[in-house]
Order: sequence, then structure tokens, then C-alpha cells
Amino acid sequence: MIAAILARLEGCRTVAVGASSPLPAAAAMIAQARYGTRALLLGDRRRDRFGDGGRELFDAAAQGRIDAFFLSGGQIDGQANVNLLGLGTYPSLHRRFPGSFGSAFLAFVVPRLILFREEHTLRTTPARVDAISAPGTSAAGVYRPGGPVALVTGRAVLAFHRERARFRLSSTHPGETAASVRAATGFDYDEPPAVPETPLLTDDERELLRGEVARDLAATYPGFARELADGVASRGAG
Repeated sequence: MIAAILARLEGCRTVAVGASSPLPAAAAMIAQARYGTRALLLGDRRRDRFGDGGRELFDAAAQGRIDAFFLSGGQIDGQANVNLLGLGTYPSLHRRFPGSFGSAFLAFVVPRLILFREEHTLRTTPARVDAISAPGTSAAGVYRPGGPVALVTGRAVLAFHRERARFRLSSTHPGETAASVRAATGFDYDEPPAVPETPLLTDDERELLRGEVARDLAATYPGFARELADGVASRGAG
């Protein structure tokens, strides 16, 4: 379901997906099949058009040739700051995350940065991240053509308003309510008087995920592809 939601948010010509990102990869492939989006997947030999790996991805983004990119993190706060470094007071972190790599750069230059996190709990959505790998906003006068537009989690979809540096609840997933999402979120956000429910997977999306997408992802993400083919939601991706 998260993959289908991410695909609906894209609305762009070219989307790039980093390594070890099965959910966004599935989303990009849905968008490619349904909307003609060009999907570039690092690590997938058939869909990776970056002959020089991440460095070429960064060059393409700087040149304005990437319309959207997906980014996750150990923590994401209410200002859309992403923490990929670890927990604790930097640099004395008591728990390390994978690291920032090019997240800060891409967050500045890619027009639509789509944040995602399958786990939506108080520990993953704090009021303020312990360390900032990629800032959600920048000071006035800083050249920044890109930035976050939304956060998709296992509970809800939140739109990000860059001018206000604040999220707004867009929809809650089936089985969730505005109250349950609020109770599981460590940061404050805006909320409409009536919160709609996130639309379920369409039959076409479900068929794509279990068929064409699962087959195409099998070489790069074999376990995730098997779960898609079996119709079982992944518990560890992201």
C-alpha cells in the first residue's frame, strides 16, 4: 500500500531511487507502468542508467534532470529534517544509522523529495531529530530549488508546506484514525476538521505489484519480490 501511495504522489517525468530501497523502487515501477514516468533505480542493472553510480545521480540532479527522489531515515521530525546519522548527541552517538551519503545534496536540488518511513511511532517521528542529515527547510536567501513535499508512513500521509516548515495530515490509512496517528507522532502538525481515509490499492495497482513489479524486482530484491507476489506486505523494507 505504501508503494502505491508513493507512486500516486510522484506526478513527474523522471524519478530516481537509491540503493536498498525496495518500497520506492516498487512505487517508481508502478508510476512507470501507469503514468509513463521514467524510473532510474540504483543497483538494478536493467534500470540503472548511472554508469558512474551515485556521482552521476548527483550530477543529473544538479542539472535538473531528476524530478523526484525518495528519502527515508531513522528519524524524521515536524520540520521535515531527516536523521541518517544516529541517536544521541553528535558526534558522540550511542547508536549509528547507515549515514547521510548524498541525502543533504539531493534534498536541496531535487524539486520533489518524498519522505517515507514504514514504522510510524514516537521514536521515529520526534519533535526534533537528534542529528540532521538533510534539512527540511533553509534560511531565507539560500538558493534551494528542491525539498520535501510529503511524508508517507505505515499509518498516514502528511503533506509538507515549505513556507510554514510544517506538516499537514492529508489522510489516514484504513484501521487508523486522526487520534491514533496523533498519539503515535512525536511532532505537532496541522489537521483538517475531517481527515479522509487513504484510498486502498486499486485492482490495477495490486495486479501490477504482484505481477510485473514483483518479477522486475526479483533480481535486485528477491525477498521483497516474493512477498509482493504472495500478496504479503513487507515488514522490513524501507
